[in-house]
Amino acid sequence: MSVASLPAVSYRCVRVWQRNSDVFLRLWKTELVLVLAEPLVVLVAMGYGLGSLLRPDDPHKYLEFLGPGILAAYAMYAAVFECTWGTYVRMNIQKTFDAIIVTPVSLDDVITGEVLWGATRAFVSSATILLALAVLGVVTSPLALLAPVAGVLTGLTFAALSVLVTSFVQSGTQFNYYFNLFITPMFVASGTFFPLAQLPAWVQVLLWPLPLTAGLTVIRGLFQGRVTLEVLLAGLWLVVLAAVCFPLAVAAMRRRLVR
Repeated sequence: MSVASLPAVSYRCVRVWQRNSDVFLRLWKTELVLVLAEPLVVLVAMGYGLGSLLRPDDPHKYLEFLGPGILAAYAMYAAVFECTWGTYVRMNIQKTFDAIIVTPVSLDDVITGEVLWGATRAFVSSATILLALAVLGVVTSPLALLAPVAGVLTGLTFAALSVLVTSFVQSGTQFNYYFNLFITPMFVASGTFFPLAQLPAWVQVLLWPLPLTAGLTVIRGLFQGRVTLEVLLAGLWLVVLAAVCFPLAVAAMRRRLVR
């Protein structure tokens, strides 16, 4: 099979997803603590701490703005960590990929399963944070219940992109470039903590194509109960990004692993 050919995916990719799911379910207690602890700390510290400075009259209003941003951001982080460090460890250190591809499961199925598992981790993160936001009284629209679905779409995009990045990484320390130069700046600048409308128009134009900006636009629209043209276009953009990054990730992994 040519490294440049389209992904040849079969139902066996579900077995790769199942393998990763089984590992997660064996460790779910510690995994869920990590999934929920950091975003909760950020929500409380920034929502009520910074919110009391920004809106001394009603800090809960800032929490209502911040909550969807944290949900989108940690959907991103869940997929990114799973498909960078997780994929790298399974590929290079544990040699899980080598063990799987001697079975009828193909390399394309392995990569697809990895991407699907990254999207699943984004769903788990989104659902748990949504539950926390409901307890905090931030969920006011029934459409907010669809936020984990938007989290899956966000996670699918970042999972495919992260597997693509992982295909070029020769050492774990090289992930620092991806995190420090792309993921963290996007977390800060894509509207998680402040409305993008406050920025100059040219900056908004530069930030709009970023996948977190699109995911956050969809999720915040759902929390506000508004499915506007902007929200629909942002969702469509995430689909386009995932559709572009996935075959690139498969081709790049073939180039790295097939000798």
